[in-house]
Amino acid sequence: MTIYDVSEKAGVSIATVSRVLNGSDNVSAQTRQKVLAVIEACDYTPNAFARGLGLNSMNTIGILCADSSDLYLANAVYHVEQELRANNYNCILCCTGYELSDKQKYLNLLVNKKVDSVILVGSHFVSGQDSDNDYIREAAKEIPVLLLNADFDCENVYCGMCDDFKATMQATTYLLETGVEDILYLYNSKSYSALRKLSGYQSALTQKGIPLRMEYMPYFPGRNYNLLAIADFLAELDSSIHYQGIIASNDYLAIGAAKFAHKKGLDIPKDLSIIGYNNSILSTCCDPELTSVDNRLETLCHHIVSTLIGILDNREMPQKVIFSGELIKRGTTLSI
Repeated sequence: MTIYDVSEKAGVSIATVSRVLNGSDNVSAQTRQKVLAVIEACDYTPNAFARGLGLNSMNTIGILCADSSDLYLANAVYHVEQELRANNYNCILCCTGYELSDKQKYLNLLVNKKVDSVILVGSHFVSGQDSDNDYIREAAKEIPVLLLNADFDCENVYCGMCDDFKATMQATTYLLETGVEDILYLYNSKSYSALRKLSGYQSALTQKGIPLRMEYMPYFPGRNYNLLAIADFLAELDSSIHYQGIIASNDYLAIGAAKFAHKKGLDIPKDLSIIGYNNSILSTCCDPELTSVDNRLETLCHHIVSTLIGILDNREMPQKVIFSGELIKRGTTLSI
């Protein structure tokens, strides 16, 4: 028996059950009696979360990250941990990798450790195969689950994300407006975020009446940090297709594209315009500096932790907040 079961049997939200257990005045007498009757009938023993997490809290938050060597994920973990520390919460970090079984194992581990909540950093934790998301649903029956840059509709799951679709659509449109017509979209992940970016690229072309060509959407099968392999991958494509612009789903891929251009003797941005994504430190470590989409990572992290603190304080918080990205124009693109 979990707090989720109590809320379902009583016909109220998990937050309402928590308020009853925590003695909050923001519950009607009738609702309070209904919840208490279910608790008594089911012999339910509340844990720290069920009591509102203001009492007997572990003051510990679990953080799941697929790959701590990834620059975006590492920065996200850093900002989340700093925000939690400022609010007097400890952290337990688990690096899960990308296999579903490992993600399930580590999320279950944190729930069993009685952490107050879990933050899933990155969109790799949400699968397009809905049954693969059951492990998140099960965890949310016990504790609040927060997703950073992913979207998942489920009670007791809270999401904060950048609008990757719109940001990539705007970036692609900007390249088109600078006179670049043949644009390659380069990606190496099929996560929720990466596929939203791909859809944004496709939408921008469709709106301009440009046909979609699968050969202009190559999937790089290697790791982000292997920049030479990215350059070699593009060199192999170059003989079969011709393009004047590249939209990359992250800055690593964009820097690999820049390496390809330099090896090829292409002028950036005259011969090849390049746009990255994440506006990471990599964007200022190349020559010319990289035009990139700023996906508001620090803002996202602040929002996720602020939402979590509100939940733990037994306040009503929005389940989904979407932020707009911004194209930061530098030397790898032409001016309009």
